[in-house]
Amino acid sequence: MTAPRLDGRTVVVTGAGRGQGAVEARLFAQAGAGVVLTDVREEEGRAVAEEFGDQGLFVAHDVTDAAGWRKVVDAGLEAFGRIDALVNNAALWRTAPVDEDTEDNLRRLLDVNLVGPFLGIQAVVPAMRAAGGGSIVNISSTAGLVGIVGHASYGATKFGLRGLTKSASLDLAPYGIRVNSVHPGMVDTPMVAGALGADAGSREWPNVPLRRMGRPEEVAELVLYLASDASSYVTGAEFAIDGGLTAQ
Repeated sequence: MTAPRLDGRTVVVTGAGRGQGAVEARLFAQAGAGVVLTDVREEEGRAVAEEFGDQGLFVAHDVTDAAGWRKVVDAGLEAFGRIDALVNNAALWRTAPVDEDTEDNLRRLLDVNLVGPFLGIQAVVPAMRAAGGGSIVNISSTAGLVGIVGHASYGATKFGLRGLTKSASLDLAPYGIRVNSVHPGMVDTPMVAGALGADAGSREWPNVPLRRMGRPEEVAELVLYLASDASSYVTGAEFAIDGGLTAQ
């Protein structure tokens, strides 16, 4: 099957300075899209955007700031003339048993992992309506599908993002705007390596049916599908990409 194309389209990717977001941004650029990359890591984000030449634009951005979201959309429209897809990728991952966690941690995770995507959806809808439709992809987690030990706060945000996806898909369907969620399991990113060790991606994981960690490129290919017209009849859906972890 031919890989989806995004020629003439514009995609906004949050948390695109490194890891999963950077891989997604690169794949979108390869597919012909103009890419607006946002991150709080300015140096890393600008470096990734520079790889794309005129196809890339970096905007320093905290997803919890509504005014910042408006600046992202305005910059994208000025540079590329339209906004066709949004990937709510930016997130924090912090774990603790529920009886040892803190209110501050829960609130911070909610702000970044749930309020941020909510603000992003609100920000891009006018531009997508003007373009005749669009696609929003919310990066949730397997922790948004099943309970995981030590993930009460994080899982609450990712279950919330799953619910936001479902309801937003119904609100926005009349405008031709599709909203879907992606639920990665263990993926070999810098954030995961920092917690599980630099060799995590090369180790065997017996608890995963496919017995390995996922690659960022595998998740990015699913996100590209959802951002493209190849998934034009898909909305309100959730996609586990976890090597079979949640099938058990």
